[in-house]
Amino acid sequence: MHGFTIAFQLDNLMWAAFGVFMGNLIGVLPGMGALAAISILLPLTYAMTPTAALIMLAGMYYGSQYGGGITSIMLNLPGTASHAVACLDGNPLARNGKAGSALFMLMFSSFLGATFGILAMILFSPWLVQLAFEFGPAEYFSMMMLGLLAGATLAKGSAVKGVAMVVVGLILGLIGTDVNSGISRFDFGVPELQDGLQIVALAMGLFGVADFLKNINRGGGAHTQVLGRVSTRSLRPQKGDIKASRGALMRGTGIGAAFGVLPGTGPTIASFIAYATEKKVAREPHRFGRGAIEGVAAPEAATSAATQTGFIPTLSLGIPGDPVMALMLGALIIHGIQPGPQMVVEHADMFWGLIASFWVGNVLLLLLNLPLISVWIRLLSVPFRHLYPAALFFVCVGVYSTNNNLFDVGIVLLFGIVGYLLMRLRFEAAPLLLGFVLGPMVEVNFRRALLLSRGDPMIFVDRPISLAFIIAAVLLIAGLVYSSWRSISRAGQVAAAA
Repeated sequence: MHGFTIAFQLDNLMWAAFGVFMGNLIGVLPGMGALAAISILLPLTYAMTPTAALIMLAGMYYGSQYGGGITSIMLNLPGTASHAVACLDGNPLARNGKAGSALFMLMFSSFLGATFGILAMILFSPWLVQLAFEFGPAEYFSMMMLGLLAGATLAKGSAVKGVAMVVVGLILGLIGTDVNSGISRFDFGVPELQDGLQIVALAMGLFGVADFLKNINRGGGAHTQVLGRVSTRSLRPQKGDIKASRGALMRGTGIGAAFGVLPGTGPTIASFIAYATEKKVAREPHRFGRGAIEGVAAPEAATSAATQTGFIPTLSLGIPGDPVMALMLGALIIHGIQPGPQMVVEHADMFWGLIASFWVGNVLLLLLNLPLISVWIRLLSVPFRHLYPAALFFVCVGVYSTNNNLFDVGIVLLFGIVGYLLMRLRFEAAPLLLGFVLGPMVEVNFRRALLLSRGDPMIFVDRPISLAFIIAAVLLIAGLVYSSWRSISRAGQVAAAA
């Protein structure tokens, strides 16, 4: 209650509204993520109180998560890397005339995930911090390996193709300077590759530009024919959507809350794992990738929950979970505040005011976006020849602004062509992106674990949490082999009967 008295102070409320509005606006622009936005506006916080500064920056962070999902659904352009999964089912829903249902589920699941994340911060922060301390390099490696195997299930068709794409993503993740030795790897003498590939450039190319190339021969009125007339009824979720998504929402929020607490993971990994989990537990997994509402609900709930709980290690331990949280940490230090276990006691006004502002900001986002659903739907009525060139312009601006480097724009175009070829060959891009995200972390934690154990691989099975993840990975492999064997057997029986 004390936190709400801080959050509802006029200046703090105004900065919260400004932060979520700017974050939402920047999230809608392809390629312009929270990292770029916060970096640009960080100097503005010098003249603000620490509480107002943190409230504004936090509002930009989770506001951009809302906005990034909108372009993923409407244009197949992930505004942020964590929304790449939303393209898989959100965009097919929009193309099938269910854009209103998909956008409503995006906002509902985001709000629900954020609410759960805030509750987790209030009730379980000490316990979650203690849980995070239980994770060492061996546990991180085992968990990431399970995530990579689960990523194979992101593919619509063959699991073998899914695994192949994960491996390609792993190889792309190795490009750049080795963290331990400082030696540049796989840069082919190109200086710009020494820092590795940018995930935003990769995601934009594989999803957005590839989709543009796929649909380049479509007629100018194709979107209008798919959309039809925008009615009030189309803005509401369809009958059964909420009921069908209840389990997905609960699982997604749980996964997101857990991954948000772990330093170095963040909402991107949480969204991939949540989607893979839903596809694994679904009775009809073939619906995923063709417009399953659970494919929007679970990853979006996970993204929002992870975004909120990501503040736990940052504020309680001073350990940023991702680059955005590192900027938040920098903003605190600029104002002379040292994050850590004593922060709740020494800066109670700021800590609880920030947590209360999360709820205020998420309600503001809901009130801001629900009336705009019809506006976002009407994007589909814009002729293709106007819509996609404009979107590509914003992609190039957004990607260039990340590092002020034209090389990244070339990478977007290159991977756009690669993504188009993968589509034609029926390979999925999502497992590749997951492999790219998890690959460097798998390598780093594997090497750290072996250094700690002096080269003894038994460290991965001696520790209970690591062993549990390895057993789950083995069971997942066994399940994939069994399902493949059943498919081959059925095909053989059908051929014999014919």
